[in-house]
Amino acid sequence: MLFNSFDFGFFLVIVYIVYWTIGTKRRRNQNVLLLVASYLFYGLWDWRFLALLLASSLLDYYAGKAMDSTEHQARRKLYLWISILWNLGILFTFKYFDFFIDNFYHLFSIEQVSGPWNTWEIIIPLGLSFYTFQTMSYSIDVFQKKLAPSNNLLEFLCFVSFFPQLVAGPIERAKKLLPQFEKKREFDLDTTKEGLRQILWGLFKKILVADKLGIAVSTIFAEPEAYGSISLIYAGVLFSFQVYCDFSGYSDIAIGTAKLFGFKLSKNFKIFYLSKSLTELWRNWHITLTQWFTDYVYVPFVQHAKKVTRARRMLGLVLTMLLVGLWHGANWTFVAFGLFNGLFLVIERVPISKGKSLLRILKNAPIAVSLLYTYSLYTILCIFFRSENIGQAFFILKRIFTFTPDEHLSTIIGTKLIYLLVMIIAEISTRKWDFPLQHIQLHLPKPIRWVTYYIIIFFIIRYAEPTQSFIYFHF
Repeated sequence: MLFNSFDFGFFLVIVYIVYWTIGTKRRRNQNVLLLVASYLFYGLWDWRFLALLLASSLLDYYAGKAMDSTEHQARRKLYLWISILWNLGILFTFKYFDFFIDNFYHLFSIEQVSGPWNTWEIIIPLGLSFYTFQTMSYSIDVFQKKLAPSNNLLEFLCFVSFFPQLVAGPIERAKKLLPQFEKKREFDLDTTKEGLRQILWGLFKKILVADKLGIAVSTIFAEPEAYGSISLIYAGVLFSFQVYCDFSGYSDIAIGTAKLFGFKLSKNFKIFYLSKSLTELWRNWHITLTQWFTDYVYVPFVQHAKKVTRARRMLGLVLTMLLVGLWHGANWTFVAFGLFNGLFLVIERVPISKGKSLLRILKNAPIAVSLLYTYSLYTILCIFFRSENIGQAFFILKRIFTFTPDEHLSTIIGTKLIYLLVMIIAEISTRKWDFPLQHIQLHLPKPIRWVTYYIIIFFIIRYAEPTQSFIYFHF
């Protein structure tokens, strides 16, 4: 079920009614319902992978208990590595095996032999990159004694499979989400209303902005040789907003849905296009993923060195961002996306003028200059993210920087920009709030609020494109 489908709406209403009918005094029964609903939600995508989800949950649950049952450091490390190798193993097997096999054959000019592994590329379990990272962080935190292991299997299974954020995050830490399953949830009408408003805003960004921008983006990227510099730049700009509205829209729906059941999920996006440097942009973009790689990759890599040097930190940045890129998918375009992001993050930290780094210069520069630098750079990097292969990415960049003339510019500019402009104005004008409709609720009279909600609902229903899956469902 897609979040932007009537099927999910029906599913959500049924689960919500039953959940609160059970009552706050029967928390265990509520958790059972959430677990059944989550497995049903996931199983409707492909029931075969429910076993994989359950296996990951059970292994990490018992690995945590095993680590807590002994002070023998070698045994604790063994249990930790069992958890890590399992999670990374299934991630590699289903997501990257085909990629590495293809490149191995290509590198050594070996004729590829057909086999059952050739089908794995198209049956990657939904949300695999998200829930493996979530359970793996639990095991690491238990090993480092930052977190006491869960003693309730039902609550832990709910933590791993909670359907609002199961397939595309936010990537929650056990320290924050797991205790919410362990305590009583009280029904609050105001929280329910806020959840519904956040869901509505997420649907607006997904259906009326991301999906409509995607039409122009797909048209141009499907045949880049037919377009010139301006159109290709235009497509890159639109895609950066498309992927932002698609994923932040999903996050808003996930966070809003969780609120309906009395849960609070992590904020996953801030307004990325107001970032004054690439460094700041990555603090505002997919926040839970950035924090995960910072805590479990970058920090250990730097701190485990005999001497923490600037070179070590710079290398850690590049390697971390390289893995961030690879996390997004098994394609050289994602490797390039991560690598170039890492290199530019390093460049921003290198002293270049009177001991000042570019990062410091941008911080003190006129905001128009900083925003232009950041957004232009990120748009170029997004071309690698969107391209089908590395050759297409460099072909597009070549046409952009050789100022190839345009012939089809007028065919790709239309009313699609109106929704984007509405979204930008709304988010900038209410940037101190979690989402624009939250600000509207508090500062506008009731009649105007309800007119606003109904206008959004009308436009979503009336002008929606054919239902499109969320981009990050593929990751």
